[in-house]
Amino acid sequence: MTGRRAILGLMALLPFGSWSGFAEAASVPVPALDAPQGAMSVYHLGHSLVGPVMPHMLAQLAPTAHHWNSQLGSGTSLKEHWEPDLPIRDFEISNSAPSYRDARDAIGSGDYDAVVLTEMVELRDAIRYFGSAKYLRRWADLARNAPKAPRIYLYETWHNLDDPTGWLDRIDADLEALWVGRVLGSDSRRNPADPLYLIPAGQVMAAVARAAEAGEIDGLQRREDLFSDTIHLNDLGAYVIALTHFSVLYHQNPQGLPHLLTLPDGSQARAFSPEGAAQVQEIVWQVVTSVPRTGISEAAALK
Repeated sequence: MTGRRAILGLMALLPFGSWSGFAEAASVPVPALDAPQGAMSVYHLGHSLVGPVMPHMLAQLAPTAHHWNSQLGSGTSLKEHWEPDLPIRDFEISNSAPSYRDARDAIGSGDYDAVVLTEMVELRDAIRYFGSAKYLRRWADLARNAPKAPRIYLYETWHNLDDPTGWLDRIDADLEALWVGRVLGSDSRRNPADPLYLIPAGQVMAAVARAAEAGEIDGLQRREDLFSDTIHLNDLGAYVIALTHFSVLYHQNPQGLPHLLTLPDGSQARAFSPEGAAQVQEIVWQVVTSVPRTGISEAAALK
């Protein structure tokens, strides 16, 4: 991984603020994945930090035949998705045709090239009270035992902007200690040759926020400009996370992708300026290629 370490060293010279969280994440080696050939079929399991908008945007960025389904809830844990006797909050309003497909049926079907698993936040509560590591293993094993096993990813998210510890501090500290160490830890030890990979969306959000607050993104001044409240994304934030998913899933630099996208209802999404979109795309690629656990190969990272 010498080249990846070189990238990390170069990041200290970049004008995008503190990058301390990435060096810690680089300590977790996983085998690189081959870049997918053509469009993917992707299943998203999670909650409102997935939402309907981000996967819809991802489909507009991806090759034309990209397909996705999901099962979502409000603040829903992996345990609540797994246990049939536990309610999924706001199930009826979070899931509708044609995107909805029952999670257990979908993930065990072998119909998907990638499965993206999302844990609830507050993450400390998820680990302490909702058995994050155990239920991640259960969902991952269901996918691994499918007739055609997909690539499996954990979507690293973020906490409330008003977190008393500090929003950026939590993102920096939680990646290695909680997401990789606690949520992924036991599955990684049991399946070293068949690991889960990481979509480092929290890291991307932190990097974009730092750049914005340093005056380095056209039209974006504050972290709050990416959110509709203290935790949920607005259209700009959803675009950032859709770019992140695209880059990790497809192993492609997002620079040059469209920035004028539609919402699920067909209306125009709020968009970055062309300059701002290009700046965000550059940051996304720098971040996802600095974290080995994304599965992006060294050769792809240098393209």
